[in-house]
Amino acid sequence: MLALLFALADVPALAPTFTGSAETLRRLPAPEARQGVAVGRRHLYAIANYRIARYDRKTGARQAAWEGDPVRFPHINSCAIIRNELVCAASNFPAVPQASSVESFDRLTLAHKRSVSLGQGIGSLTWVDRHDGAWWAMFANYDAKGGEPGRDHRYTLLVRFDDAWRRTESWALPPSILQRIAPMSISGGGWGPDGRLYLSGHDRPEIYAVSLPKGGTTLDHVGTYTVANEGQAIDWDERNPGLLYGITRKGGEMIEMRVPVRRKAAP
Repeated sequence: MLALLFALADVPALAPTFTGSAETLRRLPAPEARQGVAVGRRHLYAIANYRIARYDRKTGARQAAWEGDPVRFPHINSCAIIRNELVCAASNFPAVPQASSVESFDRLTLAHKRSVSLGQGIGSLTWVDRHDGAWWAMFANYDAKGGEPGRDHRYTLLVRFDDAWRRTESWALPPSILQRIAPMSISGGGWGPDGRLYLSGHDRPEIYAVSLPKGGTTLDHVGTYTVANEGQAIDWDERNPGLLYGITRKGGEMIEMRVPVRRKAAP
């Protein structure tokens, strides 16, 4: 199956149909802003491997923090508020063989609540989201550090799971995105207010809008936006359509942005 996806990912794809730029609204200091940020109604969450901190969304004041065992939680990459919990994508990056899990926390106390082990086999989990009655997750692959022999960034994979975390379908990235993220992979993602999926790489200040294809195994790259964050995990404010949060590692900041998302065309 992976060999087939690898071959089809090399097939030329249509160029993205639109580009744009996000407006930077605010920057909030957060030393934990190393991997990503999550947004809730009243709080922001900065993620740094085995550390998570909760900040007041209005004032930027640090209110709570969690620190886990770095052996057990070496690389929490991103989080999102899902079903009233802070749900996070974790892996053993940069160790190999790659292994991944989904970790859930209390959104207020940050107490760890449960873990779902996804095991080994297809890459390192970088983000997870809930959409259209299913779980969606991205498994990163790399050319060098953190990569496994025989798989490079072209094996990065979007997977849909059911409620029992059984894999139901998966898609490869198009060449137009693969060439932008090489030699790294996708670090962040989530379903946007226009029904498209938005992806961020490891270090470029841009996000990629993709749609599920009407046929085949490769996602359609439909748009690219320039943003203030240099890759890493992102999160949409679901109560304020178009409001996106990212981070900058250089300054240790959470960044609030307004993205001029376009209405999705009728199927």
